[in-house]
Order: sequence, then structure tokens, then C-alpha cells
Amino acid sequence: MPELPEVEVVRRGLDTWVTGRTVAAAEVLHPRAVRRHAEGPADFAGRLAGRVMAAPERRGKYMWIPLDSGEALLSHLGMSGQLLVGEPDREREKHLRVRLTFADAAEGGFDLRFVDQRTFGHLMVTEMTEASGKPVPEPIAHIAADPLEEAFDDEAFSRALRRRRTGVKRALLDQSLISGVGNIYADEALWRARLHYARPTETLTRAEVARVLQGVREVMEAALAVGGTSFDSLYVNVDGESGYFDRSLDAYGRRDEPCRRCGTPIRRDVFMNRSSFSCPTCQPKPRRARY
Repeated sequence: MPELPEVEVVRRGLDTWVTGRTVAAAEVLHPRAVRRHAEGPADFAGRLAGRVMAAPERRGKYMWIPLDSGEALLSHLGMSGQLLVGEPDREREKHLRVRLTFADAAEGGFDLRFVDQRTFGHLMVTEMTEASGKPVPEPIAHIAADPLEEAFDDEAFSRALRRRRTGVKRALLDQSLISGVGNIYADEALWRARLHYARPTETLTRAEVARVLQGVREVMEAALAVGGTSFDSLYVNVDGESGYFDRSLDAYGRRDEPCRRCGTPIRRDVFMNRSSFSCPTCQPKPRRARY
């Protein structure tokens, strides 16, 4: 599933194309794509028609485009969702779910297309509210600020994290505590911080929490610089291009390969029905572990 850097890459791409544009019409080709819009496909399309779009915004793995009605078009890409502009690709777009056309289409404009093979992603039009320091769509008011936001409070995060009684990786995946961090970047950040994923959060020092946050930010900024991580060809930016950060991963997916710091083979453990990758030497298992 796309994590914060992948969604941010899409947001930046959309900014160039949609900001200031007026929606002429919205067409829902598959109702599942707007299943979270409780009033149904017709209402979804009606609330978009004639609306002017502002610059796209993001919190964690969610992205939205503010509308001049005071509402927003909220999106979650799920496992395979793509927001595409430019020339349609016939093979990819057999999974086209929603199409937005714009008022300037007749003058050589474009459309915005939501393509989703696995149909786990969704779009909805929703009201806005204030949460964690900025206006956000109401359905994601419970989502914490993400570590790349100005509103993110390092000290408050440190206090909240150390009050938890869980493993540090499980805490990083808790979107009500810190948003945007998924399985891949949690492993990469903990490798950088030299901490085992099962380290009890209540035993962390402030300095160790600072190392975790530094690791999270470093790995996300590095991924953004190369367009995100594309293990799955279904993740692409708005131009249909894949990212390249998977070539720079230090822990995730590198089972039995040598640690880039010490040479010890990277280990893979089963974690929350997924995988967790770490270095046995650089990230020793704590005597008391929490999973």
C-alpha cells in the first residue's frame, strides 16, 4: 500500500494540473470507488460539477483537493489506486473507476482519472473541520499529524509514545499517534535508529525517540527525492511513472543480504501478518519484547 512519500509524490504532481481548474463533470464508472460517499454516485458527481479546485493537500496517506464550496474531494489510494492525468493508457485504464473533466477541456485541457484495479481505494466529497493544527476533511479528523507537517509536535509525540505499552514498530503504524508511516518505512526508520521493532515503548529514552523521528524523516525525504517506492507496478505518479527508492532500501525486503553497516545478514520475522526486517547485530532483540 502506498505510504506517505508515495501519496506526497502524487499530491505534488496533481498540484501542477488541477489547482485553479473548474470541474465540468464527474462520471462514476464503478460505484465501489465512491462507496464511502454515503449519498451515492449521483450526489458525488453533482457536488463536484462546477466546483473550482484549490491546491491539493495531504495528511499521512490521505490526500484531498479543497473545493470552492468549502468541501473537499478526499482520496485514499488503497492498494492499487492511481490518480492520473495526461493521455489515457488503454491497458491500464480498463480499471477506470471515476473520471473528472474540466471546463477548459475543449481548449486542449485534460481529465483526471481514478484507476483502481483492486478497488480498495476510494473517493468522496466531504465537509472540512479543524484537527491537529489545520483544516482537514471530517472523516480523517482522528488521523494524527504526520512527521513532515509543520503541525507535528515532536515533544508531544515523544510523551505519547513513551506512555504506550506496546512495541515501537506497532506504535509507528498507529495512525492515531503518527500518520503516514507504513510497514516499509517503519523498518527503514528503525534500522537507522538501531532499534528492534519489539522494543517496549515505555523503555525508550527521549534521545531514542528523537532518533526514531530523525530516521522516519530521513527515509521519507530520501524516498520523495526519487519518486517513492514501487515494489508493485500499480503504484505510479500522475504521469504513470514508478518510483525508484526500492533500490536504496537498507532493511525492508533484504532477507539474508548483508547489513550495509555491519555485514550481518538481515533477518525477516513475521509481524502482524506481515514481514519485519532488521539487523540482528545493529538492532538486537530486547530482553523484554512487546509485539
